Amino acid sequence: MVDLIDTIVYAGRLKDKSALMSSSSGGAFTALSDAFLKSGDAVVAAVYNYENHTVEFQMILDEKQRERAKGSKYMQSKPGDIYQEAYRWLMDNPKKELLFVGMGCQSDGFRKFSEIKGIRDRVHIVDIICHGSPSPKLWREYAESIQKKDGKITYLTFKDKRNGWKSPTAYVKVNGSERPLKDYVRVFYNQCALRPSCYECPYATTERKTDMTIGDFWHIEETIPDFYDPNGNSLFLIHTDRGEELFEKVRDNLDYRLSNTAQCWQANLEAPTQKSEQRDVFWNDYQRKGIDFVIKKYGTVPMKTKVKNKLLKILRGGYELSNLDYVDYSERRTA
Repeated sequence: MVDLIDTIVYAGRLKDKSALMSSSSGGAFTALSDAFLKSGDAVVAAVYNYENHTVEFQMILDEKQRERAKGSKYMQSKPGDIYQEAYRWLMDNPKKELLFVGMGCQSDGFRKFSEIKGIRDRVHIVDIICHGSPSPKLWREYAESIQKKDGKITYLTFKDKRNGWKSPTAYVKVNGSERPLKDYVRVFYNQCALRPSCYECPYATTERKTDMTIGDFWHIEETIPDFYDPNGNSLFLIHTDRGEELFEKVRDNLDYRLSNTAQCWQANLEAPTQKSEQRDVFWNDYQRKGIDFVIKKYGTVPMKTKVKNKLLKILRGGYELSNLDYVDYSERRTA
């Protein structure tokens, strides 16, 4: 039996600075997965497949596998048969437990599956704050276009922190050289490319039925300035008594601070991403003219936005919103 509780909010990050730097935000996934893998338990998470350029859920049983699951992935992931695989693993290992980490829709689907199968008390279910998922075909054709022009992609990251957590660098490695992904990331955030259901997402709230929600603790430098770390900060939203147990498993490896829903506010904890008025035009362009055309057309920063970002950089004392030149997608509501 898993009981819902009033949501508890923590800001946190890994004490291990090397692991923190290799994580997208504050290392929440690393901390959680470590707790399970070191006990011989299993983790289910999404892994990028460099052969077919898809993101697939996999059973993860060691830290080497887990490293492949780290990092943000700006495309739709494919659950495949992972619910059944997780169930079979638990049946074959009756004394073990399992951590499931996915988007809100995927994690809540697994929650319902686990209740039907009678395994809810053996799984911890975590979901990730989500902007929305674009068509997997869009990314696949984009990646294939890069490979056709430049060579095989051997590495991918959307949130390298060389310039700090608040200015992530997105790139792929091709033939040992880095190729930036600014154009694709702009398309991802221009609100045209997401799946239709993402614009009506029921999980864009602080109240959920998973055990825990994790993500970036955006604007922590404003709301908890004495706890802010420029190398990354994670948000933990705990929804159940099982989520409380989960946080207890990892708290010794974290620097953390009790927070609240007002301090951690961000757009996708209040409402789904709004659909762009250009969405139909975008997909019509894509169907008629292909991936290279829409990436060039919609991945270009308008001069108005460039000027706005430069002004904001000056107003923020030299901090540039992002080296990707798009407006802060976690734009904070003003009181």
